[in-house]
Amino acid sequence: MSGVRAQQKQKTRQALIEAAFNQLSADHSFSNLSLREVAREAGIAPTSFYRHFKDMNELGLTMVDEAGLTLRQLMRQARRRIASGGSIITTSIVTFMEFIDNSSNQFRLLLRERSGTSKAFRAAVAREIKHFILELAHYLESETPCDATHAYIQAEAMVTLVFNAGAEALDIEGQQREELVDRLIWQLRYITRGASNYVRENKNTSE
Repeated sequence: MSGVRAQQKQKTRQALIEAAFNQLSADHSFSNLSLREVAREAGIAPTSFYRHFKDMNELGLTMVDEAGLTLRQLMRQARRRIASGGSIITTSIVTFMEFIDNSSNQFRLLLRERSGTSKAFRAAVAREIKHFILELAHYLESETPCDATHAYIQAEAMVTLVFNAGAEALDIEGQQREELVDRLIWQLRYITRGASNYVRENKNTSE
C-alpha cells in the first residue's frame, strides 16, 4: 500500500511541476505564478501543495533542475544520432531548436532566471548550464584534438552562442528562424575550426 501511495505522491508532484510550466509564457514569468493557480491547474487543493513542496521557490528550483535535465537528455540523443552518421554541429543545433519548439516554457524559465533577482535561482541555472558545458567539453575532448582545458573553453563559447541564439529563436519563425540557424551553424564551425587549428599550431611549435 505504501508503494501505491508513494507513486501517487510522485504523480501529484509531477502534475504540479507540469502545471507551473504550462502557465509560463512570453508574458507570464514564474514570479507571476501563484500557488493557487498552480494547484488549481494540477487539480489539487492549495493546502495539498505543501505535501510536495515547501513553497513556490522550492517548486521553481525543481523546475530549473527538470528543464536542465530535459535539455541534457536531448543533447545526449543528438550525440547518438551523430554516432550513426551526420554533421555534429547541424544535428546538435536542430535538436536544440526542437527543444525550444517543444519545451519553450522550460527554456524561457532558464533564460529568465539566469539573470533574475533571486540568487538561489541564478545559482541553480548556472549549475545546469555548467553541467551542459561539462558534458559538451567531455565530448569535444574525446572527439577533437583539444585537451581538457581547451575543450572546456570551446564548449563554454559554444553554449553561450547557442543560448543567445535560442533566446532570439523564441520570437521568430519561418525564414528568419532558418537564417538564424544557418548563422549559428557557421559561427560554431568557426569556433571549432579555430580551436582545432590553435591546438595543432601550438603542438607543432612545442615539438
